[in-house]
Amino acid sequence: MANHKSAIKRAKQSEARRMRNRARKTRMKNAIKDVMEVLSGGPRETVEARLKKAISIIDKTASKKVIHSNTASRKISRLTLRVNSILAKQSS
Repeated sequence: MANHKSAIKRAKQSEARRMRNRARKTRMKNAIKDVMEVLSGGPRETVEARLKKAISIIDKTASKKVIHSNTASRKISRLTLRVNSILAKQSS
């Protein structure tokens, strides 16, 4: 454990940030899982609504610098491609 006042404060701040970032990352992962669950058997409108919400959460996570912006773009792209391909199969 840190001995100096400033080091103790820095350790507290780091821990608080770590927990905040962890919560944001978990929220993002849960949003992606929600899309995948609804995709298997939900109506098209619900899938599109969940996708829109997940994209928003992923973008917000990237804007807070929890994940890199390229990582966010990749996740959004892959999720959108997966949703579009499955919806295309369902409609045909």
